This record gives sequence, C-alpha cells and structure tokens, in this order.
Amino acid sequence: MKNIEVKLPGGVVKQYPTGIRLSQVLNELGGDLNGRALAAAVNGEVTDLSRELQDDSQVRFFAFDCEEGKAAYWHSTSHIMAQAVKELFPEAKLGIGPPISEGFYYDFDVEKPFSTEDLKKIEKRMHEIAKEDLPFQRREVSKEEARALFKEKNEPYKIELLEGLEGQVSLYEHDDFVDLCKGPHVPSTGRIKSFQLLSAAGAYWRGDEANKMLQRIYGIAFENEEDLQKHIELLEEAKKRDHRRLGTELDLFSIHEETGAGLVYWHPKGALILELIRDFWREEHWKRGYQLVSTPHIASGRLWRSSGHLDFFGENMYVFDVDEVPYALKPMNCPMHVVIYKTRVRSYRDLPLRFAELGTVYRKEKSGVLHGTLRVRGFTQDDAHIFCMPEQLVEELVGVVELAKYMMSSFGFKEYKVNLSVRDLAQKEKYMGSDEDWKKAESALIEALKKADLPYHRAEGEAIFYGPKIDIDLLDALGRHWQATTIQFDFNLPERFGITYMGKDGKEHTPYMIHRAILGALERFVGTLLEHYAGALPVWLSPVQAKVMSITDGQASYANSVSERLKSEGLRVEPDVRNEKIGHKIREGEKEKIPYMLIVGKKEVETGKVSLRRRHEGVKGVMSVEEFLKLAGEEISSKV
Repeated sequence: MKNIEVKLPGGVVKQYPTGIRLSQVLNELGGDLNGRALAAAVNGEVTDLSRELQDDSQVRFFAFDCEEGKAAYWHSTSHIMAQAVKELFPEAKLGIGPPISEGFYYDFDVEKPFSTEDLKKIEKRMHEIAKEDLPFQRREVSKEEARALFKEKNEPYKIELLEGLEGQVSLYEHDDFVDLCKGPHVPSTGRIKSFQLLSAAGAYWRGDEANKMLQRIYGIAFENEEDLQKHIELLEEAKKRDHRRLGTELDLFSIHEETGAGLVYWHPKGALILELIRDFWREEHWKRGYQLVSTPHIASGRLWRSSGHLDFFGENMYVFDVDEVPYALKPMNCPMHVVIYKTRVRSYRDLPLRFAELGTVYRKEKSGVLHGTLRVRGFTQDDAHIFCMPEQLVEELVGVVELAKYMMSSFGFKEYKVNLSVRDLAQKEKYMGSDEDWKKAESALIEALKKADLPYHRAEGEAIFYGPKIDIDLLDALGRHWQATTIQFDFNLPERFGITYMGKDGKEHTPYMIHRAILGALERFVGTLLEHYAGALPVWLSPVQAKVMSITDGQASYANSVSERLKSEGLRVEPDVRNEKIGHKIREGEKEKIPYMLIVGKKEVETGKVSLRRRHEGVKGVMSVEEFLKLAGEEISSKV
C-alpha cells in the first residue's frame, strides 16, 4: 500500500499508509494529546478523528483548550440534547443546534415552551445517553436520500435546510438519532462529561420575524465538574452585573417597547455619565490635533448611492421619501466627513486632516438581536476619519493605537485582544485596491501594533472589502471580550468620491483614508462599563460622587453646608438629611454605588469635620472637609 506524508505541528513529518484514520495517527503518536484530542484539522479543514487520510496532508489536533476543540465538544452535546428532546417529546421538530461562543443551543418546534421541569428531565436523559458511550457516525448521502429520510421522520425544517445545499450532504448518527450536520463531532457520547442546561427562550426560525417562533434551549458543557461549576458561578456573577438590571436599579436609562425597541432613553444620571465620557473624549481629541465636525442625521439617497451604502448595506438602513426624493437616516458618518473634505481644494500642507464626530447613527437591527444598550437601533459612534499622505500613514496609525490604549486604561481596562484582519490572498478579486496598496496598508498596521507593543492575532480573510483593519476587544473583570476600538483602511470612499490633494509635485493625488472609532458605540460602551464595574463606577464617572448624611435632625444644617462647600469645588454631591436611621442611609448609599459617604454627627459638627465611609470598604476615618477635598480631587484627576 502506498504511503502518504503527514506534516504535524513543530515541523514533524511522518509516513503512514493510505487510508489511516486520524484516531490511529493519534494512537501511534501517543502522549498527552492522544487522550485529550476531540477533533483535528486536515489542510486547514476541521474534521472528525474518524476521518481517513488519502493524500499527503498537514494535520493539527485540537483538545478542549482550543476553540476548535470546544466547538466540537459543545456541538456534540447539542446533538445529545436533541436526541433527549426527541425521546421525551416525540412530536418536537428539529431546527438547528450549533456551538456558540459560550456553549451551545438547539431550536425545537414544540406545542408549548419548555418548563424548568422539562429541562431537568432532558438533562437527566442526556446524562444517560452520555454514559452509553454511543459513537458519533458520519455518512455522506445525496440530497434526495436525505430528503426522503427527513420526510419519513417528519422533519420539515431539515428539508428546508437541504434546499440551500449542493451536492452530497453529511448526516451524523448516534443510536437511533440522526441529524443533518457538517460536523465535526467528538468520537462518542462518552467523551461528554459535565454539562448543564441553562435556559429556554423563544427564537424565530432562521432569525426572521416573519417565520415561526421556535423554542431554543441553551446549555454549557465542560470536561469535568469543577470547570463546569466555575463557569456556572461566573454566569451567576454575570447576572448580577447585567447592565439592564443595573440601569434600572441605578436609574440610568430605560427602553420602551411601546415607543420603539432598541432606542435608549437616558435618565439624568445616565445622561450625565454619557456627558462625562463625551467631555473626556473631546478633550483628548483636541490635544491630539483632531477637528470636531457635526453632520446631519439624514441625507439624500444620492449620497448613500455614491458611497455604496445603499448597495452593500441597504437592508440595514431606514429609507424614506421627502418630496418624492429618497432619503435615509445615516447608518455611518464616513460619507459626510468626505463631503466636508471636498468643500475645499486640499494641499499636502493640510494633511494629515483629522475629522472627529460623536455622531448618532441608525441601523435597522432585527428585534431578536436587540440587547439592552449593547445592541440598539440608534447609537452614538465616536467616529473619526483621517486623511493623510502615504508617508504619514505609520505615524497616524501609531497615534490612533496610543490614543486607544490611553483612553481604555483611563476607563480601567488593562487587557486587550487584538485582531489584524487581512485579505484572503486566494480570493483577491473580492477586495478593492491594488496589491501595492494592501501590502503598504497591512505593513503600516503591523508596524503601528509593534510600536504600541500590542500582540495581535492575524485573521486571514477577515478584512472588509475596502481595506484591512485592526479590532481591539477589551477584557472585563470576568475575562469576557467586548468590542471597542476599530481602525480600518479605506480604498473605496476616496475613489468613489474622487477626493484628492495637491502634492509637492503640483499634481493631484488620492489621500489615504483611515476610519477609526476608539470607544465604538457610546451606548454599548456604557453597558460595558456597568458590567465591568458591577455598577460601581470610578469616582470620576460616578453621577453622584458623595453623599453627606446626617445622623439626626440636629446635623441637617451642617450636612447641607458641607454639601454646598463640596459642590462649590466641583464635586457632584447630594445631602441626605432625611429623618431615617443612619444604618438605613448607608445601606441605600451602598446600593446606589456612591463612592464616598460623609457621615456627620454631633462630634463632627463640633469639630467641623466629617467621618468618611468608602463604598464597599467601610469607615476610613475622621478628617476635615479640606482633607477630603484633597483626597477626592487626587482620585478624580488621576481617574483611579
């Protein structure tokens, strides 16, 4: 039998007979990975360990500590859940059951929503299926054979999914359960050790509100009970930090279905947080040579046609007629900044030109994806567009990355995950711009990241059609990722709008255009802050920085005078002179996440001092008003 060459990570090359299974390769290699591997990649394609190798191949194995390994593990658990549901609820119709970023789900068409008791029964049966250690078996069949199978099983959603597929399709079976699925899966149900079903909720078939509402069951799975319980504790902590709950409890914002889903109403305290962020943003941009602009909320269809938005983004836009002329609410600010650029003849002496705007934009999001302030239909983008010459590119990019790092650290984020999204070189036709432009842009982005000392992951094929980009995700207190800074090159708009500058050589040249947002959507950023800090925002961002609390009515006058003194120094202060016990006032202050509580009793009145109590820390000592002002001033100015 002819041998094939298998290249393994680390440059190892092995010879094996044609037709050897990946599981056999693992067995021969031995070592720790042999017992831990869940899936593999053959020439970049993720697949099952049962796959046979027919040609020379590059192979990599994945355990649960890899994204690919987790995906196979969670996907397999969703199939076990689907089998349990079909056995307990025979009339249930199968939808889809993919792995997601944190676990898995499966959609079912059932007569009534799943109850908590239903989930317990399903979970119990899943444990039994896992213990049976049933092999996941893949087989490829024609569309006609698959259609006949699912017609016999009365699975209309699977038949519908088949319509979008070409050629042969793959089925996965274990026991009597069969599903239309491309895989991969773990070798057998016995590999699935610890799992829990988390919740059930309604979900439209294929995410389309015009379709039937199905019931979606969410779950999570790990290789051992300890890791599962840690994750469950993390989920419980995340519930406590849910920005929607905190927004209500702290009276920051509200969203009203009756006046429009996905539109945020900022209450006084929430609006104040927004303004504090805006003020800081403006100040830092002025320091760095940005010019602030302001553009309309709507523009005629001609602009959006010229920019390409109506062609490429039209389904996400709100379009309407004004005097029989099409207009649209702006989904992005960029074309309008280009319009401002074109109002004058620009010279090389004018560049770099940095236009910045806190511009409110609107996007037609489906109701199923709306989520508090994190996913909305109207939001304020901290947008800026830099027009520069090729030789200014690296310096401008370094400036943007350094600004992003400074602003994120000022808000208390110290850890990031950075992606560099570049072209798929095998599909160059999908992208605008010349090879020379792309190489120059990519090398400039890489140089900027290196100078800023930011490690990055290179994401092949993830670039937008009009240029490469950098995405910086924040890691919060629970280690979760939040989308924030985006830096994008654009070879599209300058060409579409024909913008130029007069070079030193007296000829017209096309400037490079950089799109960048540091915080992203302010609404989403506030939600991120609330969850990161569990609502206890840093002093400089807290709507109320201090409360002055009287112990009895006898100290009310002094408490009010201290409040006025602090206000005169710029602090945001509220007196609490209600006829309530001091313990009750303190508990309310803690609940409201007030950073400083200044307690004044008879002794404080006599000495002209205050007793400082800090949020979550308790009593810190007695001090003069001036001493407190110094302490608070230092913390606020340093943005601790």
